[in-house]
Amino acid sequence: MDVFTIIALLLTLAALFSYLNEQTLKLPTTVGLMLFALIASIAIIALDALGLNIKEWAADILNKIDFNKALLQGMLSYLLFAGALHININDLHQQKTIIALLASIGLIISTVIVGLITWLVLQWAGFGLPLIWCLVFGALISPTDPIAVIGILKTVGAPKTLETKIAGESLFNDGVAVVLFIVLFEIATGSSEPSITHILVLFVQEAVGGALFGLITGYIAYRMLRSVNNYSVEILITLALVSGGYALANSMHLSGPIAMVVAGLLIGNHGRAFAMSDKTRDHLDTFWELIDEILNAVLFVLIGLEVLILTFSGKLFIVSVLMIPGVLMARFISVGIPISLMRLKRSFSPNVIKILTWGGLRGGISVALALSIPQGYARELIVPITYSIVVFSILVQGLTVGRLIKST
Repeated sequence: MDVFTIIALLLTLAALFSYLNEQTLKLPTTVGLMLFALIASIAIIALDALGLNIKEWAADILNKIDFNKALLQGMLSYLLFAGALHININDLHQQKTIIALLASIGLIISTVIVGLITWLVLQWAGFGLPLIWCLVFGALISPTDPIAVIGILKTVGAPKTLETKIAGESLFNDGVAVVLFIVLFEIATGSSEPSITHILVLFVQEAVGGALFGLITGYIAYRMLRSVNNYSVEILITLALVSGGYALANSMHLSGPIAMVVAGLLIGNHGRAFAMSDKTRDHLDTFWELIDEILNAVLFVLIGLEVLILTFSGKLFIVSVLMIPGVLMARFISVGIPISLMRLKRSFSPNVIKILTWGGLRGGISVALALSIPQGYARELIVPITYSIVVFSILVQGLTVGRLIKST
């Protein structure tokens, strides 16, 4: 089956599941799409058990899709840019300290706690996974997913300050998490010796370099936008910024995700105010909202269908269930420590730790990083656990976070 046929199939499923959700459950689009994709996957498995050999055909199609490349080297750039495009930079500036703490120190704390809990739970269950691989898992499951988070926040009517904290953290912490994942992965595979210098150089190159690259390419695009007044040309410029900028950043070993967030913030604020006519703003918003919705739909259908190619044993399922509260506890502590320290200088709403914990959804980025681990014992354990946590996060936390916000 060629690439075009696979894309056509995914788009058709996304449209069908969106329609079914809108006609029946009326859940938030991302949640509804994944739920219907999961139901379809379970139905295929059930039919296969009855003698209809459909699962093998469906799994064969899914195995032809490199989820890691499709998300991290394809869809992610467009989704991050679209998300950053509508964030007010003044609101972000007001919350900059807490966002920076959550996306860095908080992420590291969560990685360590999740790693230790994973090691203990796996030892108890009889799976002997080295601690370093447990820390790799901690790094890939700790970042909150901007795609899942922003999609849900749009529908729950969160207060502006809270929305900025959650969305801001999720937009930036995935870039930091990828750097941390790379460092720990290199140590786990023995391809590099652990050294503070190596970690600092990699962080500066990827994260700081990515931010500077996003600022430079975003500014070049802004100057081009300011010099023309043709919405079709201006939309094409932003499309080239995202496509070409992300590819160039990755080829230079800079953080493409951070670059796209910075570029999106610049174009969405400075560019929107000084380089666009009202007509261009309307068309640009419509275009990127459409891109965001389509790619989100395809992504969450893919996540729901991935269950067809996973292998669960009884013990591993129990481990996955036990790790859900473990990851939530790590999130609670990693959010609680920075906010408790910040409370010495400023005030927060009394339920902010609870909301940030429950609203920290995991999504496609965690699945993509897990699937990037080479075939072997570590991957066989990490991928199913990751998938279970992501499904719980989107279906359970995603459906209830709105109620939690409204009740506080």
